[in-house]
Amino acid sequence: RLEGDGSRSDIHGQHEQQSLLSSARQLDAVDGFGGLLALRARYEEAYRLWKDHTAALETAIQEGLNHERLRELLQFQSEEIEKAGLSVGEEEALQAERQRLVHAHRLRELAEMAYGELQGDEHGVIGRLGRINQALDELARTDHSSGEALSQAREAGVLLKDLAGTLRDYAAHVEADPERQSWVEDRLEGIQRLKKKYGGSIEAVLETGSRVKQELFSIEAQEGRVSELTRQLQAVEGQMTDWAAQLSMKRRDAAKRLTTLVAAELAALRMEGAKFEIELSAEEGVGVCGPTGRDQVEFLLSSNVGEPQRPLARIASGGELSRIMLALKTVLAETDHVPVLVFDEIDTGVGGGVASAMGMRLRRLGQFHQVFSITHLPQVASQAEHHLLVEKGQDGRRTATSIRPLTGISREEEIARMLGGETITRKVLETAAELIAETKGKR
Repeated sequence: RLEGDGSRSDIHGQHEQQSLLSSARQLDAVDGFGGLLALRARYEEAYRLWKDHTAALETAIQEGLNHERLRELLQFQSEEIEKAGLSVGEEEALQAERQRLVHAHRLRELAEMAYGELQGDEHGVIGRLGRINQALDELARTDHSSGEALSQAREAGVLLKDLAGTLRDYAAHVEADPERQSWVEDRLEGIQRLKKKYGGSIEAVLETGSRVKQELFSIEAQEGRVSELTRQLQAVEGQMTDWAAQLSMKRRDAAKRLTTLVAAELAALRMEGAKFEIELSAEEGVGVCGPTGRDQVEFLLSSNVGEPQRPLARIASGGELSRIMLALKTVLAETDHVPVLVFDEIDTGVGGGVASAMGMRLRRLGQFHQVFSITHLPQVASQAEHHLLVEKGQDGRRTATSIRPLTGISREEEIARMLGGETITRKVLETAAELIAETKGKR
């Protein structure tokens, strides 16, 4: 195959059989001949989806394995923070309570002492204030302008009685509680430990708990994605295996029909003893599916009766390989999309009826491809639409090769030279003209 500007060519010579020697090209030939390209395209799309889903599932599973240890850690952190039951402002409240519990005895003494000063006996502040109120009451009855002072004294008395009650209650409830103090100390220690692990403050600990829960949710969602990808993969896999099965069945049918037609062409090329066969092998299961299906194709040929069949690529005889390629190209002419075919002296070593059969098939191929044939046989050259003569000669001190088109009498003379050698008789010229005319009449 020649590749340059994107076009493709097949070169067929004694030792340059390029296309159809590889298993991949042989499979393409079977599919093209059988009209299976649309079905194959559907399979290829399903195969592509299957590969994509397989890769996505493998990635998701691997990520799940990588996340397993992380999930255990996050689960532990989430449970630890949630179990702690922290609240904003709790630490400050506990520190204040610890302060009271540590100094409970002294606080009670102070509260009782203050209560005693207020209302301990007739010398207490409230008792003395009562006597002050009596004096102010008499003062207000005598001088109405001093009523405000009496009102303020009575108001102070109410406040002092409330204060006394508060101090009495406070003293009654403030007492040492070693068990409660131990719990508060443990709680504060636990808060400090969580703060040190998760950010330095209760707010940071709570934010960490929220983030950890979100990460756990994401991991659980990933586990759900594995299940969803598995379901999708199974659906795509089922479609792919269905298309693969249909391809295998239709390929077997196409291979049988192609084998029959190629055998007929080989017989026309005087290879009646040759046996051509298309070997199709397919295995069951998803794992054997490839980009083009589950089938392996091999073109086999036995050139003579009694000889074992061998793959085309292992055929030693260039002439035999040239003829089998010509037979294949003839049968596949309408489905082979290679635009240019170059046949380089594939007729070497043949003559007579075989040469004529080759020439006719090359002419028919010209209806579907641009065909170039390099030949020394008049039976082949006379079949061409255009005849180009390649000559080598000396131009001064250099050897030069020239190519010139032959038409009319010049072409008849060249065909005659191929028929009769250097001496061209009238009869040989007439035979050459008849060959060319006969070819034109068949077009």
